[in-house]
Amino acid sequence: MERTSKNMKISTGEIEVVANGIEVLGKCKNVLPFEINTDQEVREDLRLEYRFLDLRNEILHNNILLRSKILKTLRDKMDELGFTEIQTPILANSSPEGARDYLVPSRINPGEFYALPQAPQQFKQLLMVSGFNQYYQIAPCFRDEDPRADRAPGEFYQLDFEMSFATQEDVFRVIEQVVPYTFKKFTDWKVDEGPFVRIPYKEAMEKYGIDKPDLRNPLIIQDVTEMFGNSDFNAFKGKTVKAIVVLNGATQGRKFFDKMTAFATTDEVGAKGLAWTKWEASGEVTGGIAKFITDDMKQKLETEYGVEKNSAIFFIADEFEKAQKIAGLVRIELGRRLDLIEKGVYKFCFIVDFPMYELSDEGTIDFSHNPFSMPQGGLEALENKNPLEVLAYQYDLVCNGYEMASGAVRNHNPEIMVKAFEIAGYSEEDVKNRFGALYNAFQYGTPPHAGAAPGVDRMVMLIADSQNIREIIAFPKNKKARDLLMRAPSVVSKQQLDDVHIQLKK
Repeated sequence: MERTSKNMKISTGEIEVVANGIEVLGKCKNVLPFEINTDQEVREDLRLEYRFLDLRNEILHNNILLRSKILKTLRDKMDELGFTEIQTPILANSSPEGARDYLVPSRINPGEFYALPQAPQQFKQLLMVSGFNQYYQIAPCFRDEDPRADRAPGEFYQLDFEMSFATQEDVFRVIEQVVPYTFKKFTDWKVDEGPFVRIPYKEAMEKYGIDKPDLRNPLIIQDVTEMFGNSDFNAFKGKTVKAIVVLNGATQGRKFFDKMTAFATTDEVGAKGLAWTKWEASGEVTGGIAKFITDDMKQKLETEYGVEKNSAIFFIADEFEKAQKIAGLVRIELGRRLDLIEKGVYKFCFIVDFPMYELSDEGTIDFSHNPFSMPQGGLEALENKNPLEVLAYQYDLVCNGYEMASGAVRNHNPEIMVKAFEIAGYSEEDVKNRFGALYNAFQYGTPPHAGAAPGVDRMVMLIADSQNIREIIAFPKNKKARDLLMRAPSVVSKQQLDDVHIQLKK
């Protein structure tokens, strides 16, 4: 049979197929629950219920393929750097690591429970004691946390790695080799090269109001508390006052300032108000709280705080920590509304020098980051300093406003370990009971060690330029931590409960 139309642009363009019959291998209902490849909005709960169809969507399908390639790249790079991949248990013990555990009842041991690991923390430290000097794995982690757009509920994956005889800088060098290499392979955006900027936690909170700053946003928070110490503006008296200078911000109309005030006073942000003023092109100070800006204050704002003609200044006044938090959220929103965020770039930084401890809501001393971290200054610092002033060798990797990795130089000394937990309210017996394996292992010549754990899900989300982490996970749970496809969590039979010695409260 002569082909009537050839297509030389494809490899099979000269092949003609003549069908002699059709066999249906898999029947399909006449009506789909939703159109798969379409720009039309589809309810997320419907998409998740029919995830096997949703995964046929070209964008989503490609995201999952991208994830597979990224995982292979991470493994190849870690192998190249001499790390050994080792799996650690999923059924483990309960450990205070910052979130609620998922508990698994034991049938064989009535009344006792396993816990799904929040991270392979203790296991990877034990591997250092065992002489596996460079360990890694793509590790599943389980935390009973509320869902967010950038956090999958229940479970997530991280590139977990640990090294013996390593310092904080050694860990940074590994991250600076692995992360930019992986990003560059799968994006045409500009990617920061190492060494990444190091920002102490205290400085991050002062300049950005958050410990995961988006460095694409050029706005900086400045403290002007002293300047307003003798001001007649009662709303600022006795308060910490933060200022955000927006160059060319004076070109915005009154509606913009009103909308920013409305944003700041929402329940989510928590400000009592948002003061502001403009520096007009003429140099005149107008609008908002202009009448409280004296000539001396005007000169100081121009010479010391970078205020120029056509600038606008936003002021936040509250208790110290609350003022920082509110200013941080206002900074982010200003960057978004004024389109100040640099596009097509990945900006990385390390946040370092986290406080070892913090005050809990009940007013007790608690670990602020990771209970297994080495305090800066060692045992001497724990014994002689105010616990809230002790810093730790803890660090986070931040990318474009997302926390992308967390890690620490580990506490490998049992004496320091006992003291660190004692300050947080744990006795030595508590440490032996809850962390018996580590406590015991540290008695047998433990090498100094350090590590980190970049989040795989967030890494894929950033590379895919996706705004929702559920779009890069094959079978995610919804905003209420439910798996609508498999219908989990679900009620189980009384027999199943009896088998594991569980009785439900009514």
